[in-house]
Amino acid sequence: MTHHPFRAPAAAVVLLATTASVLMAHQPAQAAAERTRLGSASDVSRSAWNGPAFTMNGAGGIVTASMTRAIDEIRGGTGSLDVVVLAGSAPTSGSRTPECDTITGLTGVNSCTTWTLTTASDGNNSQMNTDVRNAEFVYFAGGDQCRYTAWKGTALEASVEAVAAKGGGSGGGSAGHHINSPIVYDACNGSVTSAEALANPYDRYVSFTTGMFTWANYGAVINDSHFVTRDRMGRTMSFLARAVKDGLAPGGSAWGVGVEEGGGSLFLDRNGMATQYGRDAYVVLADHQPEQAVDRKPLTYSSFKIWRLTPGSTFDFKNRPTCGYYLRSVTNGVTDANPYNGTPLTDCGSQGGGGSTVAESEPNDTRDTADDATALASPGTLTGSMKSTSDRDYFKVSVAAGQTVSMNCAVPTAYDADAYWLDANGSTLTRSVNDGAGTDESLSFTRTATGTGAYYLDVEAYSGSGTATYACTLTRS
Repeated sequence: MTHHPFRAPAAAVVLLATTASVLMAHQPAQAAAERTRLGSASDVSRSAWNGPAFTMNGAGGIVTASMTRAIDEIRGGTGSLDVVVLAGSAPTSGSRTPECDTITGLTGVNSCTTWTLTTASDGNNSQMNTDVRNAEFVYFAGGDQCRYTAWKGTALEASVEAVAAKGGGSGGGSAGHHINSPIVYDACNGSVTSAEALANPYDRYVSFTTGMFTWANYGAVINDSHFVTRDRMGRTMSFLARAVKDGLAPGGSAWGVGVEEGGGSLFLDRNGMATQYGRDAYVVLADHQPEQAVDRKPLTYSSFKIWRLTPGSTFDFKNRPTCGYYLRSVTNGVTDANPYNGTPLTDCGSQGGGGSTVAESEPNDTRDTADDATALASPGTLTGSMKSTSDRDYFKVSVAAGQTVSMNCAVPTAYDADAYWLDANGSTLTRSVNDGAGTDESLSFTRTATGTGAYYLDVEAYSGSGTATYACTLTRS
């Protein structure tokens, strides 16, 4: 048996230079709860928000690209919002607010408040619930999801649901990823490995909590984290077989969402469209009763349907696809070979994660030579590469009145590329310039003028070059 991981500090810490823009209020507030606020002392007041939006991370830390996307979608690209981070334990070293240290450096953040809650009764802390209800995004830190399930039925559960209901959002990493699915592998009896779960789907370490958070378009899902690194495909298969056998998933089908660590993050918008960031994720479907799932006997289950989501790809959770998957089975507790890689049986075309693709055609280094993407479906993908350190790739995109275009660019590790959104005259309207080779870029834009307008996505090399392909996923709402 493996043990619960401790909450780990985030890798990146944002150092803020002036005390004018930072307020740190470190204070105990009722019982064992601990509160630390960064940023403005006052919450944003605004009548309407554009979410909900969700981030599902394979490890505990913030993934800046998907978090930026969530912030931009919720605020509609204008103004700022407040974030609350919920943790079941304090970090074992370094900053006591690793998530907020990163979040407060992102555009559009007014404040970020970390609450460390160590008892179930802390879920009824009045100040904490006020902070949560006044926030527009709630992030559950990594740690121990059993502590989070203990808040079921407290005021906190309703407070988080109220944030999503007003057009805000929720998310989390590792344990925080687990708690954001409607069927939670809670690990309250201890953590289980794939080998243990496959050998006995009713192992005492396989336990679930249901009836907590059920987000729109995300029903019948069991989240799992650190997916490839810790070889968790097998245990997710066992979880799904249990969910179907025990009737935990409505309709007789259960879906697993396993996200890899090291920057993997699944972003989910208000329409149920998911976009993958950073590292791979896997969607696994169990759509029939298991051939064998009983106590003290190994699992047998034929034909799990598996979708592999690479960075930049999309998956429609509202209209879940019936194509684009490969199959893997479990026989007497043994999975088929290569569970993380397979050739899809059918091509989705424009279904599911489909849309269309426009590949760059050089020369496309100016607006006059831009590749025409005006007919690109949503979701659609723009692809190219930074062939030199001065390369610039232009794509022409049309946007209708009142339409919001969101762009996520998955950048390979061979180079650092930035993304700019330009008007018809070449003026920059918004941009994404995250530092570091392989760091994704994300931006969004809403057309407030009447009629349809022409715009340009400019992807340009900042440092490095290579033939490795970037993929910019465009969605419209």
